[in-house]
Amino acid sequence: MFLENTVNTKEQFGWIEVICGSMFSGKTEELIRRLKRAQFAKQRVEIFKPDIDVRYGGNRVVSHDANEILSTPVPSASSIPLLADGCDVVGVDEAQFFDDEIVTVCNALANKGVRVIVAGLDMDFKGNPFGPMPSLMATAEYVTKVHAVCTRTGNLAQFSFRKGNNDDLVLLGEVNEYEPLSRAAFYKAMGGEKPQDKRVNRSAAVNSKNKKA
Repeated sequence: MFLENTVNTKEQFGWIEVICGSMFSGKTEELIRRLKRAQFAKQRVEIFKPDIDVRYGGNRVVSHDANEILSTPVPSASSIPLLADGCDVVGVDEAQFFDDEIVTVCNALANKGVRVIVAGLDMDFKGNPFGPMPSLMATAEYVTKVHAVCTRTGNLAQFSFRKGNNDDLVLLGEVNEYEPLSRAAFYKAMGGEKPQDKRVNRSAAVNSKNKKA
């Protein structure tokens, strides 16, 4: 479990926390948990999400377990600094849907002393790095990768497999559109075959070399 950093009042800098993983891995659940702890501590908290996410209404961030917290939908990352003025903690959900400016915004807020907590998918439905998430993970002080449970194998799942044939990169959905899969299950679902084991038996290789000598 992630343990919140204590604030150093002598150093006027904040930090960035990234919570990443697949669909149904508990990213938003963890984001809400951290933000509610900050609210309980009477810290000034503001939460933002892209305005294209209208699954649960315009002004709420809601986890798959139905936990929720009030949020502000914004059309772009450039809207966040003004709305976050005076905050101690800023939360960002579905960060993968923002453009690369979200990286600059988060770093600018952290440099001003704000604790920034970001949640988002680290990979798209094809298994590729998603939007600004790699850059956010690279510049963050803390990165928490959470996992779902594979619906086909029961192993840890880090991939979000899209069930339908829609190739649009952005497709908001739930269990009807996506399922979390492990590496092996995702590889098979994408039409691949299990690669051959090309590992070398070291003892056999050494014996073969000695015989030739």
